[in-house]
Parts: sequence; structure tokens; C-alpha cells
Amino acid sequence: MKPIPRRRSLAVAFMVMTIIAPILCAGEQAPEPVGNWTSIVRSSPYWMSQGVYQNIITIRRWVLKESGYCSDTDRHILFDMRGQFLGYIDDGNSREATQKRLNDTRRSLAASGRADSWAAGGPGRTGYPFALACDQPHVNIDEAVARYLGTLPTELIWGAWDDLTFATQDNPGPLHDALMYVYETRQRQQRNNLPATLTKYLAGQVLIESSGQQRAHSVANAKGILQLSPSALNDCQIKPANHWHRLAQIDCALRLMDQNARNLQEPFDTRFGHLPEDKRDQLFTLLLVQAYHGGAGRVSALLDDETLSRPAAYFADKHENFSAGDIAFGMVFHNLGRDRLGLASLYYVADVQLATEALCKTARLRDTSFCE
Repeated sequence: MKPIPRRRSLAVAFMVMTIIAPILCAGEQAPEPVGNWTSIVRSSPYWMSQGVYQNIITIRRWVLKESGYCSDTDRHILFDMRGQFLGYIDDGNSREATQKRLNDTRRSLAASGRADSWAAGGPGRTGYPFALACDQPHVNIDEAVARYLGTLPTELIWGAWDDLTFATQDNPGPLHDALMYVYETRQRQQRNNLPATLTKYLAGQVLIESSGQQRAHSVANAKGILQLSPSALNDCQIKPANHWHRLAQIDCALRLMDQNARNLQEPFDTRFGHLPEDKRDQLFTLLLVQAYHGGAGRVSALLDDETLSRPAAYFADKHENFSAGDIAFGMVFHNLGRDRLGLASLYYVADVQLATEALCKTARLRDTSFCE
């Protein structure tokens, strides 16, 4: 057995129990697996989304920081509909062996009562409790923060785009100042109408999308610090020679978000317009981040589609019991398997949140209005 990470004694005991659960449950009557994992999602009451936002952020932090239960990356974490950590497995010698261990653990978690039910996973088939691999591509947050804040002189920038001019060759500035300059200029020109909280999350997106690297280029041909697709770059009328231009990338992302905001504002206000202002702005910002990743049409359906909006209707009525993050994540969680909605959208938003937290722990930003 691999060494157990140091944690509080209760946590260690909990982890040990998780590892040996299949042995302890060997003599118990394991419940039959549910044929389709989506039936578990559909039968889960909406109140289960209490705390889901912070729970998902916690397990994503282990992945991004290679810490906690992901201090050994050759593992999978298992969690439930509330995003609550249930246990982990050490990966097998093959994909098939790992999948068998996951399914054996799922069965034992249900047999011990730690999970209400279980569904076997397999190639192209999601299992339940959900599983998240510790070993997956992710940015080095500390390195990305340093690049974004221009800690090194080589990371400072300057340039001009459209009617924007930032810094000079003799006196370049950090990417953070460039982002704030573009946002404030477009706000002043009334060319976008986005909540002030968005700047913090847009900065987090820069870190997660590209680690702040100008020439980041994905296999899907997304380009630049905000990983804009060819169609998005075309919509912003950015010529190929300027596809990597950082001012152009920020300007285009703000333009796309403003368009998403205009499309989402009416259904959002209809559903959540009665929420307290701070909570309403926070929720709207999180939905804009989700829309950037998965499309405004899909987020709009969560607000006004006859079927997909049922969780939103519940959260709007009971909003005092949920954080803005719980509502944003709950709307997706209870619709998993519909309209191509998956956990990837939640992981993306959680990673962006973690990136903003890293920025706001720095001496440069922690006491500024950017981090309020």
C-alpha cells in the first residue's frame, strides 16, 4: 500500500476505512447496480446541492495542486451528487484493472451505506459515485500567476490594438494591468455592460485557459491567452496576423461575454432577479464563465427550458439555503446527461475560482478592489 498523506486523525481513519471497504463489505449483501446512472441524478432531491460548490472546488484543488488525496497522481477520487469526497482507489496496471477497482469500490460504498446507490462505469459509460482521475493535464498555478503579474521582466507586455494602446516598449506592463485597462476602457465607452466581479474571473480564465502564455495553441485550434476558437476570432474580426495579440484576445473575450450577457440577462432576471444584488451578480458571473466554456444557449436553457429549468426554479424559490455557487452548480448537476451537460463545465468553473483565489493571495492584489 502506498503511504497515506498526513491529515487529521479522523481523516486518516476515514481514508483507511475507504481503502478496506471492499474487504469489510465482502460478507454484506451489496445492492444491485442501477442500470443507468442518470436515473440516480433524476431521483436526487434538489436540496442535495447544498455545499456542492465548495465540495467540487476542494477536490479540484487536490488535482491542481497535486495535494491531499491527489498527492499521488496515480489515483481516482470518488464523490457523490453533493460533490462530497467518498474515497479513492490506487490505479491498476491497466485501464481495465482501474475500472474494475472503481466498480468494486462503488459497490462496497453502496453496501456500507456511504452511497445511496451505485452504477457500474465502463468504456464510454459514466459510473456512480462519480470518479475523477488525479492524473490529468492542468496548469501550474504558481507559474501562471507569476506570468500574469509580470514578476519576470520577460513577461511584461506592451502594444496597440484597435483604439487601445497599452504601455510602451520602454515601459511595458504586466498582463493584469492590460486586462484591467481593456475592461475599464470598454466600460467607459459603454461597449460592454459586464459586472465588475467579472474581471477577477476573466483573469482566472487566462490562467486556466493558457497559463498566460501568448502562443498557447490547443489541438482543437483554439489560440492565445484566452484560447479563442477560429470562429470566435472571426466574429471579432481579428485577422490571422493578430490572432495571438493579447490586447485583441482580451477585447474579443469581453465582447463575446457581453454578447452572452445580453442573451442571458432577460431569462436570468426573470428567474433570479429577486436575489440580493451581490448574490445575483455573483451567480450571473459564474453563469457567464460557464457560458464561455459550454455555450450561452446551453446556459439559457437551464434558465427557461421547460424541463431543464426545474432545478433553477427550485433554487430561485429556496435561494436563502444555497450559495450563488451552489445554485450555478446545482442547475448543471441535476441536468447531467441532458443537452450534453457534463461535469467538465463544473470542473472548469471550479478551476477558474481556484485561479482567482491564487491571484487574491498575492501581495499585489489581495488588498485591492479587484479581490473584493
